[in-house]
Amino acid sequence: MGVLADSAIREMIGNGAIRATVPVIDAQVQPASLDLRLGNRAWRVRASFLTGDQRTVHDRLSEFEMHQIDLTDGAVLEKGCVYVVPLMESLDLPDDVQAVANAKSSTGRLDLLTRTITDGGTEFDRIPSGYTGPLYAEICPRSFSVLVRPGMRLNQIRFRRGQAVLTDKELTQLHLNSPLVDGPAVIDQGLGFSVDLIPAKGDLVGYRAKPHTGVIDLDRIGAYDPAEYWEPIHTKDGRIILDPGAFYILVSREAVHIPPDFAAEMAPYLAMVGEFRVHYAGFFDPGFGHANAGGEGSRGVLEVRCHEAPFVLEHGQVVGRLVYERMECQPDRIYGADLKSNYQGQGLKLSKHFKA
Repeated sequence: MGVLADSAIREMIGNGAIRATVPVIDAQVQPASLDLRLGNRAWRVRASFLTGDQRTVHDRLSEFEMHQIDLTDGAVLEKGCVYVVPLMESLDLPDDVQAVANAKSSTGRLDLLTRTITDGGTEFDRIPSGYTGPLYAEICPRSFSVLVRPGMRLNQIRFRRGQAVLTDKELTQLHLNSPLVDGPAVIDQGLGFSVDLIPAKGDLVGYRAKPHTGVIDLDRIGAYDPAEYWEPIHTKDGRIILDPGAFYILVSREAVHIPPDFAAEMAPYLAMVGEFRVHYAGFFDPGFGHANAGGEGSRGVLEVRCHEAPFVLEHGQVVGRLVYERMECQPDRIYGADLKSNYQGQGLKLSKHFKA
């Protein structure tokens, strides 16, 4: 019972529970998830949609399609538009295995809303046990237009058997045995985390996406000048005012730790606490922030979008929670150890596409 590790994912690839039009490569297999790859074409659609019970994505595309785009030589997905892209991977899940999908960290930090939809699906990013069929990515660039190609990995999928979420009592005990944050743990339906608006040095607390920018080629790493895409946010009084419709990169006050035999998912805090949403990319792998993997605690980067009204965000305000789950077994490789992990030991950090 628990989240399936990399060894089990490789077994699923071998036995056909995970299938692909192009063979899965080793780099796709993460400690507790599998990266999913874009296929060769995209549909521009009029609106986001869920498939609905006993209906297929292919059938719904005929209702909402505007035009098709060939991705073979690269194509731009424009800011503010909605696209559906068939993924190279498909599933034939066992009856005791369910799955959940999420955007990858770099995807979320670009405000690139990416969700997984399935045939017969009534929820985004949720795949029921026993599902057999294709997978699709629904992509909506919110802040920047992006250049994509087949094989790019924007989202990821995690598999689990049974119910593996830790209760608050179990989470409290885990924190006593192996501290999960570098300070007092706020535990209520998960591990609470807050926003850091009083940095140890200086007064830079985050970045706000600029409204009119160039295209970002998702294959270009460390290539872009942050000043052309982001406005730095400074404060000396431990608070900022979020503008409606704006997208921010902030950082958690806590340094987070995920022990190697656990995984975690970031969930938004209760809607009653404010007019904003935190975090599009919610998976935290085993070993994130783990000392033996070079972490010694890692801050959680917060992808924040304000909704209808301006909102004052203050230092130490609780903005989200981490839900911890048991791994079925410890993965062969953990985050930050023997892996090219871009965000181990991170603080306030933009996506890997920008110059340091």
